[in-house]
Amino acid sequence: MQDAYGRKIEYLRISITERCNLRCQYCMPVDGASGGKEQLLRMDEILRVVQTGAKLGIRYIKVTGGEPLVRKDCVELIRGLKGIPGIEKVTLTTNGVLLKERLQELEAAGVDGINVSLDSMDEDSYYRLTGKDCLAQVLSGIKAAASTDIPVKINCVSIKGQKDWKQILLLAKELPVDVRFIEMMPLGLGKNFETEDHRGIFQQIKERYPEIKKEQRPRGAGPAVYYYIPEFRGCVGFISALHGSFCESCNRVRLTADGYLKTCLSYNEGADLAAVLRKQGDGQEKELEKVMSEAVFSKPKKHCFENPESVTEDRLMGQIGG
Repeated sequence: MQDAYGRKIEYLRISITERCNLRCQYCMPVDGASGGKEQLLRMDEILRVVQTGAKLGIRYIKVTGGEPLVRKDCVELIRGLKGIPGIEKVTLTTNGVLLKERLQELEAAGVDGINVSLDSMDEDSYYRLTGKDCLAQVLSGIKAAASTDIPVKINCVSIKGQKDWKQILLLAKELPVDVRFIEMMPLGLGKNFETEDHRGIFQQIKERYPEIKKEQRPRGAGPAVYYYIPEFRGCVGFISALHGSFCESCNRVRLTADGYLKTCLSYNEGADLAAVLRKQGDGQEKELEKVMSEAVFSKPKKHCFENPESVTEDRLMGQIGG
């Protein structure tokens, strides 16, 4: 499946809920951002979308939220996604609060990777950012996951003035996990924050670890650029949407929890797949294939985050999917 610019679209990020057990300041307001359960795609509807996507060339699935593990059928869904012909990898992004208690289930379902969002390792700072006192619980989940054969990555959003990234980096030295820094995007509540420029972070890391080298082996299907530090057990990665735009090689689209196929984070363009899925009568699968193909073909050439006034997406990240 290609868009109008010849990019091969093979990666689908699926939000399965808008609910979350944290209230991260740049993602979700204190009173939440969740719609009613009746608006969510059911598991069978998600599987139908992915079955159609697989026929069109989707190979990689990321299950996200909100917090996906608060949805009771999350693990069952992962198992179902793993069974779809053509799907090569199914991974999960979580805030880690429920990770340890669901880890055995996730292993049994065959999840191919777990990404844990973690922006601070200081208890007070973590509480200010998330509104909850769950840091010890999250770190326990990370260590438990790192002891399995499941590849684990830590996602740290780069917030201007937030210096905890230096502690988070050391997780890649202590544990067999990759640590990735993600530039804050001017989207939703993220507009209230300024990102830390990754060029500055990389320079500081290089000064401390002059033997750092570009990692040549692939570490996933996403846009992160990875580096290897000899004494580290994992790699350090950078996802630099603002200061290192990767739009020309973008291979992904997103499905929101209520069934909207988003083709670019910065725009509200896409297609309402829920409306197609819930039509009565014959021919929905062919229509679904047609609607998905047309939406992907119309994917914008690049985002407009460098000009925040041009962003047309007004939903919060918790509503779009992390």
